[in-house]
Amino acid sequence: MAGMFGAVVTAMVTPFKDDFSLDLERAQEIASWLLDNGSDALVIAGTTGEGATLSDQEKIDLFRATVEAAKGKGKIIAGTGTYDTAHSVHLTEEAERAGVDGVLVVAPYYNKPPQTGLYEHFKTVAAATKLPMILYNIPGRTAIQISNETILKLAEIDNIVGVKDATSDFTLASELIAAAPGGFELISGDDVNTFALVCLGGTGVISVTSHVAGTQMSEMVALAEKGDIDGARKIHNQLLPLYRALFITSSPIPIKAAMGLIGQPVGPPRLPLVPATQDEIAAVKKALEESGVH
Repeated sequence: MAGMFGAVVTAMVTPFKDDFSLDLERAQEIASWLLDNGSDALVIAGTTGEGATLSDQEKIDLFRATVEAAKGKGKIIAGTGTYDTAHSVHLTEEAERAGVDGVLVVAPYYNKPPQTGLYEHFKTVAAATKLPMILYNIPGRTAIQISNETILKLAEIDNIVGVKDATSDFTLASELIAAAPGGFELISGDDVNTFALVCLGGTGVISVTSHVAGTQMSEMVALAEKGDIDGARKIHNQLLPLYRALFITSSPIPIKAAMGLIGQPVGPPRLPLVPATQDEIAAVKKALEESGVH
């Protein structure tokens, strides 16, 4: 069954103006549009939202603006994880004050804590809030993987409700789903793995592709959950060109290009990320056409 935040959660891009300043009005427009087009909830200031180059105040402003835009439409999850526990606690407390519905907390990056450090980090952040908290396991970006043993220990904490899995390790994912307590969710963190993980018992996806194919992804997850594996696989195969093209270079460069191509411009990425090249834009355009997105 779909999770507490729904089946398709879009990791929303952060719109910038041409001078790279934050465009809050456009952020509200994009948030509303996504929730009208297949998204059940949104992650704000995550990886796709360029959280690494947003100031604390910009993040808080984004949380408040998108909470306002999402009223009556869907839920807002704030990306509040950093490589500093005290800083993560501060952002989580600010996000709760801003009215968000949950927080996504990434494994601390760069400083590579041991598993005991990871446990204490997440436990400390969870204790600072009443909000439901999702762990984010993405070793490709953090240089550290949260072990299943650590995740299961953290799952005993009442408001730690799930993990966004971007490990691409289906054996570990299967073992975690089998061992997790009732109500603890495994959510796909890689679009291309969503079909398989939902079939294994995952509850949905925190997605990049859903910016441009939200309704298709929502239908795919619904079909898989109903047991219509052939129908879900057909949509998965249809979206494969997009899954590839939207990660031909560092995200969110391709998805920002894609949003412009479908008439929902969100401005450039911030340095050190750079806009898509003409070849990358052409590849994204071709994938949109092949996947039936206009």
